[in-house]
Amino acid sequence: MWESYKKGYKAWLQLEKSLADNSVAAYLRDIDKLTTFLISNELKKAPGDIQLKDLEKFVKWINELGMTSASQARIISGIKSFYKYCILEQISNTDPSALLESPRQTRKLPDVLSFEEIESIIAAIDLSTPEGPRNKAIFEAMYSCGLRVSELVNLKISSLYLDIGFIKVIGKGDKERLVPMGSEAIKYINIYRTSVRTHVKVALGHEDNLFLNRRGKKLSRVMIFLILQDLIKKTGIEKSVSPHTFRHSFATHLVEGGADLRAVQEMLGHESITTTEIYTHLDREYLRSTLNQFHPAFKP
Repeated sequence: MWESYKKGYKAWLQLEKSLADNSVAAYLRDIDKLTTFLISNELKKAPGDIQLKDLEKFVKWINELGMTSASQARIISGIKSFYKYCILEQISNTDPSALLESPRQTRKLPDVLSFEEIESIIAAIDLSTPEGPRNKAIFEAMYSCGLRVSELVNLKISSLYLDIGFIKVIGKGDKERLVPMGSEAIKYINIYRTSVRTHVKVALGHEDNLFLNRRGKKLSRVMIFLILQDLIKKTGIEKSVSPHTFRHSFATHLVEGGADLRAVQEMLGHESITTTEIYTHLDREYLRSTLNQFHPAFKP
C-alpha cells in the first residue's frame, strides 16, 4: 500500500528538492522504518490515516531499539519531510507530525586544536619526501578554508582561482560555494603543482584532481586520515584528532576572534545557521575556561 507513496515521495525529493542520491536514500529509509513499525504493530493505515499518537508510539519504538537521540531526531526530520510532501500532494489533509517532538540532544563538544598545535602538526611534515609538499598543501588548505575531507579530496584544478585568493568547493548535496584561501595555502599549493604534481603520471580520468597519490589517482579520505595520524604521533598531541578537527578548529578560531556567524556559515557550507551555532557553545566554553584560569573571582 505504501509503495506508491514512497515512489512519489522519491520523485519529489529528486525533482522538487533536488537532493543528492545519498540524501534521497536516507529519507526513504526513514519511511521504511515507519512502515516496518506499522506492519509489526498490525496498523493497516495509509499516510492520511496516521495520527500524532501513532507517530509518538513510533518514536517510542525506535527509542526502544536503542537508537541515539541524534538518530531519532534525524528520522523524525524525515517523517516531517514526508508529511510536507503528503500535504502538498493532498495525500493527507492534516500533518500528524507537526507537533511531534524530537528528543533533546546533548552535543558533545569536539576537541579543538589551538593555532599553535595546528602549526606544530604542519611543521612535522617532512618536506624532503616526494609527498611532503603535497601534504603541506593539503593541511594548509584544510585549515585555511575549513574544508570537509570529502571536499578536499575532490578539489579540482579548474576550481582554483588562486590569483584572486578563492577556491570553488562542491559541498553536501552538490552545492557549490566560493571560499577565500589564505596566502600560506596558496603558496604551498603552487609549490606542489609546479615541483611535485608535474612529475606524477596522472591516471586517466584524474587529470583535474588537484591532490594525487603515487599512482596518479585522487587521494582517498582514509589516506588523509592516516597521514594525519602519523603527524599526530610525531607531535605528541594527545587530543582526539581527525581531519574534521581541522574544520572544527577553523570555525572555532573564527568565532573566538569575533567573526560574524553568518559569514562562518557561508564558508563552512552549512545549510542551517543552527549547525554553525555549535561554535558559539565552543566559544562559551572557551570563555568560561579562560575566566576560571585567569579571573580571581572564579578561582576556587
